[in-house]
Formats: sequence, C-alpha cells, structure tokens
Amino acid sequence: MRSATRLLCAVGLMALIVLFVRARPARDAVADQTRKPVTITRLYTGADGQTHSEDMEVTLSGNPLNEVSEMLKVSGAEIHRAPPGKVSTWHTAPRRQYVITISGRGEIELAGGKKIELGPGHIELAEDVTGKGHITRVVGNEDRVTIQMPLADQGVH
Repeated sequence: MRSATRLLCAVGLMALIVLFVRARPARDAVADQTRKPVTITRLYTGADGQTHSEDMEVTLSGNPLNEVSEMLKVSGAEIHRAPPGKVSTWHTAPRRQYVITISGRGEIELAGGKKIELGPGHIELAEDVTGKGHITRVVGNEDRVTIQMPLADQGVH
C-alpha cells in the first residue's frame, strides 16, 4: 500500500511538471517578451459563505529554457475519470487540493452564475471546503480525466 501511495504521488508530481513544461513553450528572443504566464485558479470561501475564484501566477525561476516553481507540498495523488454530462451539484471541496485536468473538458459554476472553463492543463487549487461550494460539470463528448493532489498541510490557508 505504501509503495502504491508513493507511486501515485510520483505520478502526480510528474504530471504537474509535464503540465508546467507544456504551458511554457521554448524561449527565443521574441518569445521572452510574449510568453503566457502559468496560472492556477484558486477557489476559496469568502466571508459571505460563497465560493470565489482568483487566478494566481506561478513564480518560476532558473534557466529560461527550464524554469521551475518551488516544490509543491502534496501528500499523494488520485486519478479521476468522469463521463461526459456528469454534474456534481453544489458541493465543497473534500479537502484542500490541486486538481489538474489531464484530458477532456469541464466547467465550474460559482454562485451568481460565473463559469470557469477547465481544459487540458488547467490547474485549480480547491480550498472552498466550507460554505455553499460550487457546481462541477463535464462538458463536451469525452471523459474528463483529472489528477487530484491533496495539500500536505491541511491547515487553514
């Protein structure tokens, strides 16, 4: 069981690295000035008890041809697959965790109707463990595959 947990953790970290690399094309003189930042969409519960979102830019450093973020502290990884049309009605996150869409498409709906598109490579940090929560849908005609990695420190953010 321990080796399976280690394997899942290693797979999750590898997937995250691959996603960061895929999101950052190789640099040249022109690309240096036009590169798209790597972002994480954070879901959190506001003082009003509603889920809100914010996009956070990932700080990367090192060689411009192989930039790296700080080490993410996660406790394991799970791979999830959901069929087209699956809807998880209003719910909170089961724990603070990263959710990375590997394939397929989804969307998150917040109170007030705001919708966040989730495509391959999209990284969420789900921290809305209290309050009303959000709706998650699988959209399109293919399964949505995600990797979910709980934060090692499950304390209050």
